[in-house]
Amino acid sequence: MHAALVTITIDPEQAPAAAAALMDDILPRVTSAPGFTAGYWLEPADGQGLSILLFDTEEQTRQAAEAAGQWSAPGVSIGRVEIRRVAVSVP
Repeated sequence: MHAALVTITIDPEQAPAAAAALMDDILPRVTSAPGFTAGYWLEPADGQGLSILLFDTEEQTRQAAEAAGQWSAPGVSIGRVEIRRVAVSVP
C-alpha cells in the first residue's frame, strides 16, 4: 500500500466554497480512482490543509498524484504531493 500526502493552502474567506468543491467534485474523482482504498482530509489549521490518500500500488498512487494537479477548488492552492510506502497499518 502507498500513500499520497497532499498539502494545501486555503484562503479562509473561500473555505465554504472550497469545502463544497471538495464534496461535489474532488471526492468523487479521488474515490473512483483505480486502487483507492481510503482517504483522510484533515481540518485546516491556519489556512494549511493536509490529505492522506491510500492506494493499493505505488503506480496507482503516482497516477492519482499527477491528477491532483488538475483538481481545483476556490481559494485552494496545492503545495506538495509526496508519495510514501505505508510501513505499518493498524485498523
